[in-house]
Amino acid sequence: MTDDIRKRLHRTRRVTTPWSNDERRGTTGARLDELLERWETGYDWGVHERRIGEFPWATVRAGDHDLRLIHQRSTNPGAPVVVLLHGWPDSVLRFERVLPLLADVHVVVPALPGFPFAAPLTAPGMSANRIAGILADGLDALGCSRYTVSGGDVGGTIAEILAAQRPDRVAALHLTNIAPQRALTADPAKLAPDAAAYLGRAAQWFRTEGGYIAEQSTRPNTLAVALGDSPAGLAAWMVEKLESWSDGPAFTTDELLTWVSAYWATGTIGTSFTTYVEPVDLPDRIDTPTVLSVFRHDIKPEPRSYAEAFLNIRDYVEHQAGGHFAAWEQPEAYADDVRRAVKLAG
Repeated sequence: MTDDIRKRLHRTRRVTTPWSNDERRGTTGARLDELLERWETGYDWGVHERRIGEFPWATVRAGDHDLRLIHQRSTNPGAPVVVLLHGWPDSVLRFERVLPLLADVHVVVPALPGFPFAAPLTAPGMSANRIAGILADGLDALGCSRYTVSGGDVGGTIAEILAAQRPDRVAALHLTNIAPQRALTADPAKLAPDAAAYLGRAAQWFRTEGGYIAEQSTRPNTLAVALGDSPAGLAAWMVEKLESWSDGPAFTTDELLTWVSAYWATGTIGTSFTTYVEPVDLPDRIDTPTVLSVFRHDIKPEPRSYAEAFLNIRDYVEHQAGGHFAAWEQPEAYADDVRRAVKLAG
């Protein structure tokens, strides 16, 4: 870890509020102190950086953009291709525990533009739709003519768009959530009763938990300064989500710091807001065969009837354990469901 971040951490000005000990109001003061002390005095980013660097990285030209990705090849040249798409506030590290479980297929894990480990992003307009196009071009450059796409969060939205853009390429989908933007525009009168009821639950979640979306989508410049200049601020912002969206103690302190350090070291917290800022254009319906994995402790799991209004759901798999970062929290269950989708692909 550089001297710069150690100095910043050492000089952190502790900020207290009347709710500093209330975890319902965000990262508590005590939890933040624990994280920052470890980050300053005991955590070694270099060890993790070297491990991450040992992934089978590749860079391909995708239109006018460089796409960095992990390309784990099977020993069987004819094995199916699986594309894994991460979300926010994470990175390709979401799939670190799944990669060894999918050694018999070719796996591609793109670092989404604007996120850690991706090529630098400087221009606006990097919407989920544009990212899907870049991924399609990048997969063409890799020689992937047919593949199964798996993702959640932002990655799930991009997976839906990619399937709509390239139905000749995307053979099957595996998702852990439906694009959340659908809940903002869906007509409850056209939905089954339990699907319409879900819209109410989703709306309640957006009211009570979605403040970060409003800030990241409307004032990214302001927020990027606060988080990009303060490791304490970045840790508080990210760890709140990583811990509250997962099922139980899914991360050790060092694992949390690694996911946060990935953003700090690459300076990408501001550019990771791009898919929140730029408008998204979703197709009304996608006919690609789809497996939906519903992990009980995810932030707003959808009923099957709701998913079927937009997607060709062939398999709806409910898991009693796991949360928003299921590929990390429940890698075996996640890999099994990816294989369900691969079978649908034929």
